[in-house]
Amino acid sequence: MHNSDLEFKQKVLDTKSASFCGAKWYNATIWLGSGMSTSCHHPPAHLVDIEEAKRNPKAIHNTPQKKLDRKQMQAGERPPGCEYCWKIEDIKRDNISDRVYKSKIYTIKDLDDAFTQDPETDIDLRTLEISFDRTCQFACSYCNPAFSSTWVRDIKQNGPYRSLVSDGRNHFTHDHSSAQLYKYGETNPYVEAFFKWWETDLHKTLDELRITGGEPLMSAHTWQLLDWFKQNKGKSKTRLAINSNLGKDVDVDRLFNSVDQPIDLYTSNESWNTQAEYIRDGLEWDLWCDNMNKIIQVYGHKLRGLHIMCTINALCLESLTEFLDLLVAWKTRHGRNLINFTLNILRFPSFQSALVFPDDIRNKHKERLRDWLTYQQERPLGQYLQEHEVNHIIRLIDYLDVVKTPHSDTFDMSKLHNDFKQFYTQYDERRNKNFTTTFPELAEWYNGL
Repeated sequence: MHNSDLEFKQKVLDTKSASFCGAKWYNATIWLGSGMSTSCHHPPAHLVDIEEAKRNPKAIHNTPQKKLDRKQMQAGERPPGCEYCWKIEDIKRDNISDRVYKSKIYTIKDLDDAFTQDPETDIDLRTLEISFDRTCQFACSYCNPAFSSTWVRDIKQNGPYRSLVSDGRNHFTHDHSSAQLYKYGETNPYVEAFFKWWETDLHKTLDELRITGGEPLMSAHTWQLLDWFKQNKGKSKTRLAINSNLGKDVDVDRLFNSVDQPIDLYTSNESWNTQAEYIRDGLEWDLWCDNMNKIIQVYGHKLRGLHIMCTINALCLESLTEFLDLLVAWKTRHGRNLINFTLNILRFPSFQSALVFPDDIRNKHKERLRDWLTYQQERPLGQYLQEHEVNHIIRLIDYLDVVKTPHSDTFDMSKLHNDFKQFYTQYDERRNKNFTTTFPELAEWYNGL
């Protein structure tokens, strides 16, 4: 384990309280299509009062729920919605949870000010991830209709997924109409509130604005915002970041020709070739690789960073190390700091978690990952893994460890196994796929469920 992240936790965060996280004050993820807000992508989102947002646009971030969470953190209490980080930290071995990474991007003064601030104060955001709508040409297996219009079409055409008993959030049973409160073309007051806040003072205080989706490059509001930057060049010092699946209907050239400043580009993937296409339905592996190579080779001068977000689910483990080999090859050729990755452990839907596997399969993947990390750290060409990448791999190894993971025994495995088989059987039928052909290492276990 690298020490600087641990030292930051111990000397900066823990000296304030055992649960303090700067993201609760300075960061937000806001889905304007549904009017939902949260402090990061881990806690459950909650609805913003639209009438309050009309009166005070800052209310799309400074909600009563977040103010309550801030008060709890100041007192050293753990807000229940932040359980992802608590579970990572409770594995012990000084595991670094995301509240460390989401806090250390701010200055010590920022964090001191947050901790001593009246929790009822409306805070100016420093980092914001925003989604205008759920338009998306992908329907990834671990996603759902709340975040993808293609998932909506699946449910409307084929009906709900049947016989799922562990999915308490009902991800796959309806079209999540509440995720898109206003029809395409209708005026969305949440979008209006955002642009009002942006144009008055948010563009002055925001350090980074990250646009997500759905697929944000398929949203007209994204291009509206990019046009604002071009028309108001130099007016805002906000760094711009874009999420994109880099799939069909994504115009990489238009994006980079629309920006005058270097941007951070975030994309998602976590497995190799046909397995990636199975998990991330809609992905074309060769096109994704071609777009990645074009961005690096043609538009590298317009990049601050190229970030690959890996959603660690059960199915990606079979080819995860092969995929990481590709990322390391890119890092080796183009620089360790230009390209980086994160391993984000999937918790919901729980039947797609890596913890659904029996001990022998989990141990196999744990040892494979451990061997891969050891090899990379001993490479004679040098160290191409960044500190957070090493820490993410270590915490995944610990997460897969059948002894160290403290909460796997709380799962009702019979329900999870039922849902795993029910879901992927129906997924294959709806998407014209074949589980056992695509994941041969899992075929015997899968057929025995």
